[in-house]
Amino acid sequence: MTAVRISVAVATCGRPEALRICLAAFARQSRAPDQVIIVDQDPLAETREVVAKSGLPIAYIEQERKGLSASRNLALSTAEGDVLAVTDDDCFPDARWVEALIEGFGSTPVPDAVTGPVLPPPGDPPNDMCALSLRLSRETRLFSTRVIPWQVGSGANFAARVDVLRKLGGWDERLGVGTRGMAGEDIDIVDRLLATGGSIFYSGDAVMHHAWQTRERRRATRWSYGYGIGAMSGLRLGRRDAYGWRMLASYSKMHLRELLRDARRGDWTGVRERATSLSALGPSLIYGLRTARSKLAR
Repeated sequence: MTAVRISVAVATCGRPEALRICLAAFARQSRAPDQVIIVDQDPLAETREVVAKSGLPIAYIEQERKGLSASRNLALSTAEGDVLAVTDDDCFPDARWVEALIEGFGSTPVPDAVTGPVLPPPGDPPNDMCALSLRLSRETRLFSTRVIPWQVGSGANFAARVDVLRKLGGWDERLGVGTRGMAGEDIDIVDRLLATGGSIFYSGDAVMHHAWQTRERRRATRWSYGYGIGAMSGLRLGRRDAYGWRMLASYSKMHLRELLRDARRGDWTGVRERATSLSALGPSLIYGLRTARSKLAR
């Protein structure tokens, strides 16, 4: 792909200061995005002011609260570029992020999507703050077969060709923050892309930073992240895609291993967090199965 035009979309919901930091980083890009789309599901005067003062050519869209996937899909329908890159309002890109994404789409063979590292902000965390939802690998590689999707990337740092995303039907609005599925919309679209023969290039140079989070926030996400995994797996099993079992097994094994490690260290906070993630799998699996079967019945 040559002369790639890139649209960048940020979903936001009541976090104007985080959005300000995010947009300031986009204003410092070595290669500016061709379009910036902000989809706001909690419009505030402060957020509108942040957008107005950003100095960026922003398409600002207000949307009723339908969840993160609906926000991404609205951005997809609005995108004017060849590529749509998405991130969250509590993330901010490295100065070469857009440039590195474009380089990724220029690699051979040309990939359908590009992901990259999600790192904490530079420096030490403030008191009682921690990192969350990181992807630390800086090793560049191409994924062209179906693998466990969280090995490939996350929604904080994801870009794909607009035509490919539209052919896939965009993000699954039964998954993600603000829906009954709670999470998992990002790894769901990664898996669907690979399952249909697509390829994803993981660029170690396309770095996104995820803001420090409180430990209370980290604990709160343990249930929702686990729930998203179970819901996504249940949707697959409901349509007789046995790969759902493989994802459940991989997630369970990972968290059981970490739970035992934390127990040996006497880290009971870690034990509780791992146990919370695992306990979310049962009810979310049922949600995914029922949702898939109800859709098939219609």
